[in-house]
Amino acid sequence: MKLEMKPIKIDRRLTGSSFIDEPLQQVIQFALRDYIQYWYYTLSEDESFLLEIRQTLQNALVQFSTRSKEVDWQPYFTTRLVDDFATHLRVFRKAQDRLADREDKQRDITEELVDSFFEAEVEMERKICRDVVCTSHKDEEGFLRDLCELLLYLLLPPGDFHNKNMRYFLREVLARGVLLPLINQLSDPDYINQFVIWMIRDSSCNYEAFMNILKLTDKPAELEAVKDKVLEELQYLRSLDTAGDDINVIKNQINSLLFVKKVCETRIQRLQSGKEVDALKLAANFGKLCVIPLDHILIHNIALQFFMDFMQAAGAQAELFFWLTVEGYRVTAQQQLEAMQGWQKDGKKQPSATKGLLKAAALGVYEQYLSDKASPRVQVDEASVTKLGEKLQKDDPTPEIFDEIQRSVYDMMLRDERYYPSFKQSPLYVRMLAELDMLKEPSYRGSDDGDGESFNGSPTGSINLSLDDLSNSCHDESMHLHAFISDTGVCNDHGKTYALYAITVFRRNQDGSEDCWKTYRRYSDFHDFHMRITEQFENLASILKLPGKKTFNNMDRDFLEKRKKDLNAYLQLLLNPEMVKACPTLIPYVYDFLENKAYSKGKGEFARKIDTFVNPLRSSMRNVSNAVKALPDSLAEGMTKVSDNMGRMSERLGQDIKQSILKVPPLLPKSEIDPEHCRVSAQLDDNVDDNIPLRVMLLLMDEVFDLKEKNQWLRRNIKNLLQQLIRATYGDTINRKIVDHVDYLTSPEQVADYVKKFRDSYWPNGILAETPPRRDKSIRMRTRVAAKTSLLGIMPDELKHIIGADTTRKGILRVFDMFQYQPMNRRLVYVFLEGFLETMFPQYKFPELFVKLHSRSPRIHRYSQKLKSSSLKR
Repeated sequence: MKLEMKPIKIDRRLTGSSFIDEPLQQVIQFALRDYIQYWYYTLSEDESFLLEIRQTLQNALVQFSTRSKEVDWQPYFTTRLVDDFATHLRVFRKAQDRLADREDKQRDITEELVDSFFEAEVEMERKICRDVVCTSHKDEEGFLRDLCELLLYLLLPPGDFHNKNMRYFLREVLARGVLLPLINQLSDPDYINQFVIWMIRDSSCNYEAFMNILKLTDKPAELEAVKDKVLEELQYLRSLDTAGDDINVIKNQINSLLFVKKVCETRIQRLQSGKEVDALKLAANFGKLCVIPLDHILIHNIALQFFMDFMQAAGAQAELFFWLTVEGYRVTAQQQLEAMQGWQKDGKKQPSATKGLLKAAALGVYEQYLSDKASPRVQVDEASVTKLGEKLQKDDPTPEIFDEIQRSVYDMMLRDERYYPSFKQSPLYVRMLAELDMLKEPSYRGSDDGDGESFNGSPTGSINLSLDDLSNSCHDESMHLHAFISDTGVCNDHGKTYALYAITVFRRNQDGSEDCWKTYRRYSDFHDFHMRITEQFENLASILKLPGKKTFNNMDRDFLEKRKKDLNAYLQLLLNPEMVKACPTLIPYVYDFLENKAYSKGKGEFARKIDTFVNPLRSSMRNVSNAVKALPDSLAEGMTKVSDNMGRMSERLGQDIKQSILKVPPLLPKSEIDPEHCRVSAQLDDNVDDNIPLRVMLLLMDEVFDLKEKNQWLRRNIKNLLQQLIRATYGDTINRKIVDHVDYLTSPEQVADYVKKFRDSYWPNGILAETPPRRDKSIRMRTRVAAKTSLLGIMPDELKHIIGADTTRKGILRVFDMFQYQPMNRRLVYVFLEGFLETMFPQYKFPELFVKLHSRSPRIHRYSQKLKSSSLKR
């Protein structure tokens, strides 16, 4: 008699949330169907085994869900995850540096880079190296089996875990059916590149970024892939049967593609001939460099950094820092004296220490830079120093007390051949121009740039058309102009896309007749014209407001319509009769701008760049006289007992001065280990605000853009600027916003969405997805170019202004290059997985387990032997 099997009841609840349970049950069902049922039914029709496996899986998921709810995920997402990524990037950077230093490069460069990477990892982690797991398929499978068996031990009831058959089945399904395919996909460089493009899909393609990528790439395969696609597009466009207006559009597209083709061919030829020259050396050899005045350099963070480095090498850092310190002293003294005057007006009692503090600060400046005890001492006229010393002893200090000597120091830096003139001839000056994006590039269409341009702070210095010339062409005061923008369009010239505005102009002559014509202007023409007239007529600057620039989506139809409206309003204000009456000499400039001819820009390309890049700094937070509102601590050693308020004001500049000039190390915990040979979080400065976004941004920016190589003055200013940027954007609620965002990412709805995406990715329409074929090499190469362009294109101009254009480009491309090597990507995936498990199960000794599993690498043994031999030599 056949015994009836008791039905096994399965509770379908897993996580306590119906949002998650439903897609998760489908994943379990599909996994059992495709990994077990298809072969199990050839052996037996008894379903009790399948039901027990399902129940076991569900028990594990219930335990996993319960544990995840007890974990505070905020530290993991805001600190651990970022630290792991930044440390991975540090290891990659060290590997790149080692490879660049090696003279013997006979091996494949990819193999050498991977070897250098894991050697650097050993030095960083000391007891861990993941090279075996990341490069050997057999060892990787063994590692995943060990890891899955441990997870099953933690999640399964003892009875189920000790059932070997069931445990092995589940282990193989998890290790080889789930984790291994997932890791393969997440570590595939082509998948990462596609993901980057998808993530930044809302940003329009940036032409400048695209051309930069083509000019900077050192991969001929990328250029060949782009050129092949260009040829394909050219063939298609030439085959079109067009007429009328369409033919002009087609011609513009063909010209653009031909230009891109020429850029690719030129770059490929240089790379294959081995004649590739560093852009900095190229620019330095040409000798046609843009001249940036000293007063601009002193108020610009990036330029100032390079000038500091040069002055320090020349042994003249004392002169530069005296000038900067006096700027800080003047601002602080003015603030304090204004505060004292305010207290007097309000009848309040002023702090008695304020005057004494200012005097002590002034004496401190004198003692550190001008007295006989100063080392190094600023070299200025002895009579002026003696006169200043007497004044300090007798009178109360004023904000202007150092002005005479400061002017002397400035003139010395400006005119002495050892300083600013030599700086303009140095490699540091060329590197500074690269950071400011002011280097000329060799033209791909012939050299039409002319000589190097000089910018002296006045746009009128390079205006070709004089006021007399304009007056001769338009001298009739009774002539009336009326103009409006009638249409907008998008043009494409030599691969460069820009908006064009059609301006309809009416002119009523003295005899009553009327002339009408159309002229076409770009936004850059409006901008150039605006700079000319506001410099010539300073009172117009507060009246005329030109619409601002926009980095992204500036070819969007809605945006162009809005800009058309704003530019129209600008024109109407410019031609307003009251404006004409108040400023009659403005009319010749306006007429020249609206005349039916090609507009001759008053400024050269580089002069306009400098004007838009440097001039705003005069009134921005990057102005030294505003940003440096403090007195150095080293100047006020005798003032430690005065008010905390003034002490706080002096602290920031004091650290900058001491770290830049006196070479005092940053305020970091002392360690016997080289900071480059430890995790990034080990160097996190505890003195910065306890602000999660600021800490994370600083940590990431340090590694991505290699800011540790910058001097401390720039690094401190970057921190201050980020601080102001975060607070201006989010206010004081930033920590709350971060916490809320982490809560949102881990909410049941979002977790359910992750499970659904996993399900639809592996089982589209309920059917197990086949392994997609490897994409064609040319498609992968074009995807690389597109991903790099997307990353470079989303970088805001503000970031370039803070840390430099060249540093920004190099940092972004370093991050991109890091993701182009699958063994390194696997290492990052495993690091993230290990961090997740250590956070999920803090009570278990996962760190010790990972040390044990990853210490099997031969590199660990070689490194240990190296340490022993080096210690014996000591």
